[in-house]
Amino acid sequence: MKQPDWEAIERAFRAGSLSIRAIAEKHGTKEGTVRSRAKRNGWQRDLTEQVKTATKAKLSRTTSRTDVTQSTVREDARIVEDASDEAADVVLAHRIVLAQWRGLANKLCHALDVMEVHEDNHNEFARSLNAGVDAQLKVIKGERQAYNLDTEEGDKTVETLSSMMDDLSTEA
Repeated sequence: MKQPDWEAIERAFRAGSLSIRAIAEKHGTKEGTVRSRAKRNGWQRDLTEQVKTATKAKLSRTTSRTDVTQSTVREDARIVEDASDEAADVVLAHRIVLAQWRGLANKLCHALDVMEVHEDNHNEFARSLNAGVDAQLKVIKGERQAYNLDTEEGDKTVETLSSMMDDLSTEA
């Protein structure tokens, strides 16, 4: 059986981007083993805010580079860099999927525009649309939670989108 990469596990743990369970699954070990190793070695999940800040900077393309001289700072910077790369990839993937959903919504809008809507097909169509949007919102919310990307503003956006879709399905 292959031994877990404890250096990679420590970096992921300290970055705080993934849950301990997700770290264990990703590296083929048990959650309790990761917890006990972290406790025994004094690992701290102290880089979460730095990862969030670096992720936001990458997404706005305003990241600035500075030279560092202390090995601990360099190690922290590497952990933050790797974790923020991973988190930024998740957000960028969400943008691609959301663009696909927008395309589907545009097709649906066109279809509804030319479709004769009757009472017998109206409810089925509205339920299908609502279920699809609801499923996508749940996937995005789950991934954002797994990477600690949720903010109060982001939660409001998801709630607003969900409310809008509920309103649209009842009005259709």
